[in-house]
Amino acid sequence: MSPAAAASPASSLTVPPWRIWLIWGVGVAAYVLSVANRTSLASVGVDAAERFHADASTLSMFAVLQLAVYGLMQIPVGLLLDRFGARPIITIGMALMAVGQLVMAFSPNVGIAILARMLLGAGDAALFPSVLRVVATWFPAQRAPFIVQLTGIIGQAGQLVALIPLAALLHATTWTVAFGSLAGLGVLFTVVVFAVIRNHPPERAADVAVDTSTGAIRVVRSSFDLRQSLADAWKHPGTRLGFWSHFTTPFAGTAFIMLWGVPFLTEGEGLTRGNASIITTLYVVFGMVVGPILGALSSRHPMRRSNMLVLPTVAFQLVAWVTVCLWPTAAPMWLLIILALALATGGPASMIAFDHARTYNPEHRLSTATGIVNGAGFLAGLLAILFIGIAMDLQGAGDPANYSLDAFRLAFLTQVPLWLIGSAFILRNRHLVRRGLGLTKRKTAAGDPHA
Repeated sequence: MSPAAAASPASSLTVPPWRIWLIWGVGVAAYVLSVANRTSLASVGVDAAERFHADASTLSMFAVLQLAVYGLMQIPVGLLLDRFGARPIITIGMALMAVGQLVMAFSPNVGIAILARMLLGAGDAALFPSVLRVVATWFPAQRAPFIVQLTGIIGQAGQLVALIPLAALLHATTWTVAFGSLAGLGVLFTVVVFAVIRNHPPERAADVAVDTSTGAIRVVRSSFDLRQSLADAWKHPGTRLGFWSHFTTPFAGTAFIMLWGVPFLTEGEGLTRGNASIITTLYVVFGMVVGPILGALSSRHPMRRSNMLVLPTVAFQLVAWVTVCLWPTAAPMWLLIILALALATGGPASMIAFDHARTYNPEHRLSTATGIVNGAGFLAGLLAILFIGIAMDLQGAGDPANYSLDAFRLAFLTQVPLWLIGSAFILRNRHLVRRGLGLTKRKTAAGDPHA
């Protein structure tokens, strides 16, 4: 799509390339830790249920409230990033996550544990948008799509930390040691990101943007009308296309990897913990492999992103899940592997949503638009996790002793309406974007030949 917003300024030749990559590298490493924190209950969900004597709905609330805080914080984080830059926001985010994991390590009951996950969600909310801000500020615009995809790919390695080392550490030591170790890493990275990351190259006194639709040059100041920035970002169908693309693509993978995947595979499908780890590891690794492919296709076919990339990944996930749920017996290993591969495409496909935000918004509201888009996926994720937990409870399968394959299958089918609603809004806003670019004519009495 032809850009309507200003290109991100290239960093000065006076800045050594190694310094740019160091700033980005530290930001990405912090993002890896945030993903590990976010998914730290992924392989220990049954342990958490037993430790806190939690039924399925209560266990869902760990993830639901964490994601709710994450989603609600996206717009405030975006506004704050547009005002203060990446360095202070990412530092505060790391500190909040460290506090959250420390509280989780010593939680005596469900209430305190849920509070810990909410603190974690608030801190996590700052990380990815801040790293995207670093990319937009320090790298030339033509390299941004590749760097964003690379950021997302590397960040997913944090899931491997949560799935394998954390679970092994917990089972070898104690709950307090495992989650206390994550808190310690959070403290370390709080110091590192503050020491290394800078808001913008040294030759720039402030974050300056040129709105190419008006030619106006704008410096981000406290007097800037934040409400107008939010309204302007949302009213463009390109931002809404990004919102619904991010809403629809990653939520099934989020629900699977954050909470319900391992219980489903072990307690429902009857896999050993080792085989379940193989499935979840394939999910992470395939997502990292397919990311560059989708990124390259997105760059080469900017006018076909939705129909060629986003919607096919949604269809792949839907068909895979429905097939597993309707399988007459326990699903064979090969089908569960296909399910993991299908779900893994959602994360890389969701990165395409940020291309829409970057394309249609000038830099002074870039992080606001990014926040709007980023919140969508986690809104859908919390709905999926909540619906699955409620469906399990309604079937009398609310605790690990009563988990059953049939209950899991019906529960996972609650994701289908989210896919259908999201896809409908993607098609609607894609049409509006193309019409705004003059690529689709308005319908006439004789019909629209370009529909």
